Amino acid sequence: MGVFSDFDFSGFWKPSRYAAREYVGRSVDQATLRAVEQELGYKLPFSYLAFMKFQNGGIPRRTCHRTKEPTSWAPDHIAISGLYSIGSERPSSLCGEFCSQFWIDEWGYPPIGVYFADCPSAGHDMVCLDYSLCGPSGEPRVVHVDQELDYKIVLVAENFESFIRGLEEDIPTE
Repeated sequence: MGVFSDFDFSGFWKPSRYAAREYVGRSVDQATLRAVEQELGYKLPFSYLAFMKFQNGGIPRRTCHRTKEPTSWAPDHIAISGLYSIGSERPSSLCGEFCSQFWIDEWGYPPIGVYFADCPSAGHDMVCLDYSLCGPSGEPRVVHVDQELDYKIVLVAENFESFIRGLEEDIPTE
């Protein structure tokens, strides 16, 4: 079975003018992909590429993911606002105005990989493809990096596909 082969994409994305303006990029061609990966310095995981073929970035309907450790958001989960598109034409794209490098340079996030999902805290926590264990061409883990807790890194999922499959509707915060 292939990546996301049994995944139901219908209803995954929450359509809105805001999402279209801020996150959703045009379809990715090979030249754009090569340019983005060169600028990032990392090879994007195949599952990220496969997922973004259905829609290149946006705001998902399911925005919470459980964690085994507490974060500044909740004792047992994180929340995301949107998933960054591959490209540079939208502010919330991998190489756009609020690109991965922006979070490293302007906010002091650790340079461990590619910041690909923002959170409702407006920059005080982010979700990252963490290449620190696998190198720039390996299969990255998905981690939550919490600026409010001195950039604490919490494992969210072993890979991008597991991250997407683990997203849930709102989880009540205790």
